[in-house]
Amino acid sequence: MALFILIAISCGGQDLAQNKRLSEAKRNVGEAYMRQGNYTAALHELMEAEKLYPEDHIVHNDLGLCYMSKKSMADAISHFKKAVALKPSYAPARNNLGTAYLTLKEWDAAIAIFKEITKDALYGTPHYPLSNLGLAYYQKGQYKTALRYYKDALKINEHFTNALRGAGRTYLALNQGRTALRYLERAVKQAPKSPDIHFELAEAYLLIGQTDLAIVYYENAIELATPESDVAQKAKRRLNAIR
Repeated sequence: MALFILIAISCGGQDLAQNKRLSEAKRNVGEAYMRQGNYTAALHELMEAEKLYPEDHIVHNDLGLCYMSKKSMADAISHFKKAVALKPSYAPARNNLGTAYLTLKEWDAAIAIFKEITKDALYGTPHYPLSNLGLAYYQKGQYKTALRYYKDALKINEHFTNALRGAGRTYLALNQGRTALRYLERAVKQAPKSPDIHFELAEAYLLIGQTDLAIVYYENAIELATPESDVAQKAKRRLNAIR
C-alpha cells in the first residue's frame, strides 16, 4: 500500500510538471500573438494554458489584458484579481487592475489599487501609478491632489508624457493657461503626433489670448486625428467659433 501511494504521488508530480511545461509553452505562443495585436488567437492559446495549469498568475494577467483589449472588462477584472490573489507581489497585475478600473471610471477603486502599488519599494516604474493617481483625482475634480501626484511622477521621470499632459490639462481646468503651457509644450515634444496634446495646447493658447497660435494647434489636432474622432470634432468647432 505504501509503495502504491509513493508511485501515485510520483506520477501525480510528473503530470503536474508536464502540465506546467505545456501551459508555459501555450502562454509563450499566446504572448507572441499579443505582441502582434492578434488578441483573438492569443485568447485561444491562453485559455488552453489556463486549463493545463490554472495557478499561473502570469497567464491570468495575460488573459486580463486580452479581455481588456476586447472591451470585456468584467472578465478582465476577474483575471487580474486572480493573478493578484495567486501572487500578491506581482505588481503588473495590480497595475492592470487599476487601469481596468480607470477604464470603467471607477475612480475610487482605481485610487485604492494605485496607492497600494506606490507603497511597493521594489516596483520599478513608480511614475506610472503616481500618474494614474493624478488622472483618477483629476476625473474626480480634485485638481490640487491630482497635481501633487503628477508632480511626484515627474520627479521620478521628468520626461513622462502622461504626467506632463496630465499636469497641463489640470492647470487648464484651473484656468491657469500660462502654467498649463509649460507642461504641455514639454509634452508635445515627447509625443509630437498626439492630437489630444495639440488640442490642449490650443486651449491653453486660447486661454491666454494668443489666438493665432491656438488656430495652429487646433489645425494640427485635426490633421493628426482621425476625422470622426472626438478631438477632431472639438477642434473643428473651436475653429468655427474663432473664425
